[in-house]
Amino acid sequence: MNPNVLSKRYATGEINHIFSDEGKVGSERDLWIAVLSAQKKLGLDIPEGVVEAYTSARDNIDLGLINEIELRTKHDVKARIEAFNQAAGGHEFIHLGMTSRDLTDNVEQLQIMEASRIIHGKYVSVLRHMLDKAKDYRGIELTARTHHQPAQTTLLGRRFSMWAEELYLHLMEFEVFIENYPLRGIKGPVGTQFDMGKLLGSREKALDLEVIISDKLGFKEVLNSPGQVYPRSLDYKLISQLAALTSACENFAKTIRLMAGYELVTEGFRDGQVGSSIMPHKMNTRSTERVCALSELVKMYADGASRLAGDQWEEGDVSCSAIRRVLIPDAFYASDGIVETTLNVLNQMGTYPAVISKEVDRYLPFLATTEVLAIAVKSGIGREEAHSIIKKHAIAEALGMRELGASGNRLMVNLASEPLFKKAGITEDSLNSILLDKIHFVGNANSQIDAVIKKCWELIERHKKAASYEPGDIL
Repeated sequence: MNPNVLSKRYATGEINHIFSDEGKVGSERDLWIAVLSAQKKLGLDIPEGVVEAYTSARDNIDLGLINEIELRTKHDVKARIEAFNQAAGGHEFIHLGMTSRDLTDNVEQLQIMEASRIIHGKYVSVLRHMLDKAKDYRGIELTARTHHQPAQTTLLGRRFSMWAEELYLHLMEFEVFIENYPLRGIKGPVGTQFDMGKLLGSREKALDLEVIISDKLGFKEVLNSPGQVYPRSLDYKLISQLAALTSACENFAKTIRLMAGYELVTEGFRDGQVGSSIMPHKMNTRSTERVCALSELVKMYADGASRLAGDQWEEGDVSCSAIRRVLIPDAFYASDGIVETTLNVLNQMGTYPAVISKEVDRYLPFLATTEVLAIAVKSGIGREEAHSIIKKHAIAEALGMRELGASGNRLMVNLASEPLFKKAGITEDSLNSILLDKIHFVGNANSQIDAVIKKCWELIERHKKAASYEPGDIL
């Protein structure tokens, strides 16, 4: 049997347990026991000691026996019913008034809820780590790039506030999704609760049982009128939320990869780690590459889930079953791998300030051209004419540095010698003076960092325990 590589290599134990065979059977038994207890409470004739017998047998899970029964019955739910009955001493009181989807859909939703809360909490920790880096790196001036070309200066800390703010937006949406995620409930074969109402003696008791079950499972909302299955558009919405959450981590990871290529930062390289099997000098960004790969995978799963939304016939069918058995667990395995890997990089990464500063100095005259343009306009030169002059000299200087390997940047000297600039009274000293105060080029970067920290802090405070989470080691 081939193991699931996402489960084996990237996901942590708690997420793996939720979707493991043992974890799923355990959750099914929790639901059966909850339904049985509620039925007894609502007056169904359940002999004394039966609920206790099933409760005691809850962890007596024999997967081999379940597989044997399924081979005979060709029905997975029937196999798990028989196995639980045997474990409970031969009683036959579970699954009364229920259909298979009363079991499987509600258990799948329970798995989704449990896994979503874990993943949400870990992303809160990612947010806290990003805010910490925003504060730690706010003193590092950096060459900002657009279209991967040097543009203006920024602060490395502001880059982290940019990613943190994006993550915050999606975390807030995911929190609302979890809070309002509705349970299908115990609805029967076509959703009308006919069988449970007949079993308990009234339609009202069927509704009462559902209230008890939803409360027991931790759901605030229950669907009023689903069919045999809950709407698969909820799966699409779920995985779309998970895909949105990956975006800030992927943006962070891609930028770290680019910066590491210029030796501006490192994602971390431990003693004994090997970057290449043939090139001993290499320190590859293997962890951030993993974040990008897993992020793409979650987006692929979201696309897959979109194909299932609205694809059920009449009151429902299970043509989506095989697909969902892959999409839902794997989306959580991949998400778990993303947060664990991102947290490891955030904890182990480092910066090379000397290289960063050297890059800023190399490009600073180019990065200051927007201010030079403003000075030229204020001095009476037409904007488009000034733009053309600056562009001519900037491109010439850039080509000289690239093609001829010129070590210095003479842009300001060349601009000062331009006749129109001379006539306007723009001198070399006045142009060079704007380069002396590097920090003024970053504009509102510092206040933007503060604004993001303030915005996010209420969420961090609300989830203090989750925010303090630290990852384990990764492969």
